[in-house]
This record gives sequence, structure tokens and C-alpha cells, in this order.
Amino acid sequence: MQKGFYLDLTRCTSCYACVVACKAHHAIQEETVYWRRVLTLEGGAYPNVRVANLSLSCLHCAIPACRVVCPTKAIYKRREDGLVLVDPNFCIGCKMCLMVCPFGVPQFGRNGKMQKCNFCLDRLENGLNPACISICPARALHAGSIDELSLLAARKSARQLIRSTDPSFFI
Repeated sequence: MQKGFYLDLTRCTSCYACVVACKAHHAIQEETVYWRRVLTLEGGAYPNVRVANLSLSCLHCAIPACRVVCPTKAIYKRREDGLVLVDPNFCIGCKMCLMVCPFGVPQFGRNGKMQKCNFCLDRLENGLNPACISICPARALHAGSIDELSLLAARKSARQLIRSTDPSFFI
């Protein structure tokens, strides 16, 4: 059962609580490493300007390009939930994963090894949502199975993001 994320763009206020919760939960101290980030998207032209906030982490793609190019097989996909994970013991820091990820997700800290969102695996195994979901004051972020997220997205007239990697992300 593939897991993924759903973001309600109409609710995200760009408060960065998800970013802070992620960094705190995973004890990420490096200032340049973000497993979750918030992007501001602007579009249109005056007077029809549009702004949306996009909270983005690893999209745990069904067909992860990062896994395909990893020469050491450090990146793998769990069968039970489709999460794309990294074994830092096998990562050689070649950055091939960063070059092929259409979302720029892989992060590299001082140790040179790839790191990224792991869906708060420790919380998931205890029946809890990822830290970013639990902290979101606007309830803009949701996590769950693709089937659950599809139903939620249908009620909100949202859609699954479409790319060749088949990302597990609805907006």
C-alpha cells in the first residue's frame, strides 16, 4: 500500500511549522539541509495575480528515478508502504540522485551522504503521522495511503502530481 502526501494549497499559510517540526524531529542541525521546505509560487499578471505556498518533501515516487541511478543501491523502496529510503552506510555521495530527481529533493550535509524525508518512519511504526502533518496549524498537510489521499483529493477537486516518476503527492 503506497503512502504519500496531500497538500491543500488553499490552506497552507507558509508558516514553516512543517519545516521546523521536521528539522527538530530528525535533529537536523545543518542550516543548509531541509528535508521539507516551503516554496512560494507566483503566477499571473496584474490584476489577476496568484500566489500559492507549496510544502514539499520527498514525494516517495512509485518509480523513483533516484533509486534507478544509485550505483551502490543505497536508495531503496519498501514493499509494504512504498517509502523511498536511504541507507547512509552504502551512500558514496556521488549526487547522481540529485541530478535525476525532478523535485530537487536529495540533501547533502557535511558528511557528503544523501539524506531526505523518510516519512518519519519511527513515528509511522508507532501509528503516528509524520511530524510535519501533526504540527500543521492550518491542517493543509495530510499523509496516508494513495487510496485515502485519492478520496480526499477528489472531495477537494485536487489532483495527483504527474511526472514520469509517478510521485505520491496530491495538490
